[in-house]
Amino acid sequence: MPSPFATLLHPTRTTPPPVAIDLERVVLVGTGVWVLAMVATGILALTGEVEWDLVWVCATGAALGLVGADWARRHRPAPPAATPDEPPAQD
Repeated sequence: MPSPFATLLHPTRTTPPPVAIDLERVVLVGTGVWVLAMVATGILALTGEVEWDLVWVCATGAALGLVGADWARRHRPAPPAATPDEPPAQD
């Protein structure tokens, strides 16, 4: 029986395939959360409850999220090619 350390170093199972996700959608959801946080901290900053620095942090998060969404859109994997037996997909 192999030791647990040897089993960790040399696993016998294969790794599962990666899950296909829409990275742009994930980034846009995160960006939406930053925008909501920016609105909330903006209201709190207007009432004097928090400093304006928190609003700028949220604005930076939203801006970086938009940059990330643009990157995800440009680096989207190509759709699988249709086989000759299948009719082309209609959108």
